[in-house]
Amino acid sequence: MLIDVQKDPIGTALLDYYHAAEDTPIQVKMDIAEDDTLAPSYFFRTYEQCPELEQLALQQARGKVLDVGAGAGSHALYLQQQGLDVTALDVSPKSVEVMRLRGVNEPVLMDFYDYQQGRFDTLMFLMNGIGLVQTLDGFSRLFQHAKKLLAPQGQILLDSSDLIYMFEQEDGSYVIDLNETYHGEVEFNLSYKEVKGDAFNWLYVSEELLQDAAEENGFDCEIIQQGPHYDYLARLTLRD
Repeated sequence: MLIDVQKDPIGTALLDYYHAAEDTPIQVKMDIAEDDTLAPSYFFRTYEQCPELEQLALQQARGKVLDVGAGAGSHALYLQQQGLDVTALDVSPKSVEVMRLRGVNEPVLMDFYDYQQGRFDTLMFLMNGIGLVQTLDGFSRLFQHAKKLLAPQGQILLDSSDLIYMFEQEDGSYVIDLNETYHGEVEFNLSYKEVKGDAFNWLYVSEELLQDAAEENGFDCEIIQQGPHYDYLARLTLRD
């Protein structure tokens, strides 16, 4: 589903930053933690400014690339400079406008599940872009659609993290109510200045549960590298 242009806090913030270098924080509310903020400038980082796992993912990208949830287009621009053919997909109208202004060759305003154009060697979901599945039950839909978009020998590159650390106690144990929903299923609500977005669900998934979901849907899942804080980069490929 596309974001209403009047309810697009991230896109509005990115457009303000592009035109005036205004870095007023995006306000982030979530149902499992205290309020936080996100600087629009973070979406404009260079390759050198990217976290190590993102840098590694960009190094692993190959062929024709679909960058899902492309934001301000920083990953797409880097891959273009490396000579790759990149389609940059986002549901935020103003983010797509920013990508056009920055010189992304093929920015597309469309929901991932509605996109049907072509076959790709790499599907890329960075900045926890895999969260668009919303819940653990959403993986089946994503993987079935991904199969339609992947070229033979194609790959999915994604990063995510296990939020288990948010439930760690002083003695090193973890307190989680197993009768509740999975601890990585998070509800967000974002705002920027006077622009308020609709609440949405997003998923942070552990390595083990990602591997289980991949196997159930006919994919092999390789953890390429683990980060320092329960985060990781994974590559998924269709099982022969």
